[in-house]
Amino acid sequence: MAEIRTRVTVPLSFPDGYRTTAQVVTFVGLSDGKEHLALGLGDVLDVPLVRPHSECLTGDVFGSERCDCGAQLREAVERIATQGGWLLYLRQEGRGIGLYAKLDAYALQDSGLDTYAANVALGRGEDERDYTAVAEMLQALGVTEVDLLSNNPDKLARLGVTVRHQVPTGVHLTEANAHYLHAKVEHTLHTLDLVSPTAA
Repeated sequence: MAEIRTRVTVPLSFPDGYRTTAQVVTFVGLSDGKEHLALGLGDVLDVPLVRPHSECLTGDVFGSERCDCGAQLREAVERIATQGGWLLYLRQEGRGIGLYAKLDAYALQDSGLDTYAANVALGRGEDERDYTAVAEMLQALGVTEVDLLSNNPDKLARLGVTVRHQVPTGVHLTEANAHYLHAKVEHTLHTLDLVSPTAA
């Protein structure tokens, strides 16, 4: 059974100047053995706003525009800090295939494959992420019901927790990530209202 290991207060600052403070929680006993984090933001409610966010080094840290991960992370932190809840930062890079394999998939995407087909061409699953740790982390935090901040309907079935409402994120469409976002809509029915990048 997962339990809380440590809690520490960390001030956060983003390149656009937005600042807030997070209570960062670490765990022991997570079934996958990975170092996932829970960031408590704002005044956490009985039914908190929760965003499971899979690690994306290229997007979250380096600002890559090939995906919308960095923009979604930035949006989620502010929205959760305003409403109160948890950002669950999951150490499962590249839909679970790892950083190097993700970059190999990028090379295949440059030849015309979409993000899912590229993973398969590498002999991997389309999406190898496992959300078991989400339920374990929330249980350790005493959370039994959430409002889920996500456009991915698949997470509703895979989280293993009660979802009161699915709350959509914004659409962070650019010329560089348009093919990627369209693949998410067409392949996994993400609830994204895509318009041209110039109109977004």
